[in-house]
Amino acid sequence: MADEKTAVKEKTEKTEKPEKKVTFWTKFVNFFKRLPANIARPFKNMWHELRKVTWPTRDDLVKYSLIVLAFLVFMGVVIGVLDLGSVALIRAL
Repeated sequence: MADEKTAVKEKTEKTEKPEKKVTFWTKFVNFFKRLPANIARPFKNMWHELRKVTWPTRDDLVKYSLIVLAFLVFMGVVIGVLDLGSVALIRAL
């Protein structure tokens, strides 16, 4: 069993190619070579994702906007009533 492992290890050591030594300058140059692609990649991904989006119709957009505005008015009234009630409670004390 140990002989098989050493034989496999010896074969892989012989077949492996020697690695190129990566210096600081090669990393530095490669960084600037890849910089435009690295900057463009998120925008390309965003474009592809936006093409998958199902956009609402004009009628849906108006309906949803009115629902949001009505909710905002309702919450404004609720918060206003709570504020007036808390002010009246503090004055009563």
